[in-house]
Amino acid sequence: MSLPADLFRQLDMMVEERGLPSRSQLIAELIRHALAEHEAMTRPEEMLAGTITLVYRGDRGRVRHQLAESQAEYLKEVISSQHVFLEDDQSLEVLLVQGPATRLKDLCDSLRGIRGVHQLQLVTTTALLPPLHEQEASAASEEGRSRRSAAKEPAA
Repeated sequence: MSLPADLFRQLDMMVEERGLPSRSQLIAELIRHALAEHEAMTRPEEMLAGTITLVYRGDRGRVRHQLAESQAEYLKEVISSQHVFLEDDQSLEVLLVQGPATRLKDLCDSLRGIRGVHQLQLVTTTALLPPLHEQEASAASEEGRSRRSAAKEPAA
């Protein structure tokens, strides 16, 4: 791979600052990030996992309430959230998300539109979380419970 000398110097500085063993590792990381971003843009139905990081002013309960309402509209996509209070009455919230790229983009747009949200960043990957609940496993489990329940009932 050939790069302009200035770009190579910047790349080497980044490798050193991050404490990485080689340029190759940094380049691979950058390519993976670019590919995930590309997938989100070109394949809107592609399933992606990732995080949404929000910084917002929480001086009014209205902001938190609106954030909760927006997230409730995307229950299938929001796996979990972590919230911490920051200085100057700001909050940091990180959502773990998974879903079609278009739904994740819509969720970000919904959150970004809330007055008081100062920063929002979506970081995605094409690697997915394993299924949290599989329909077939749930059906088999339910069938097993029904059989055990029927077996415990006294015969007439």
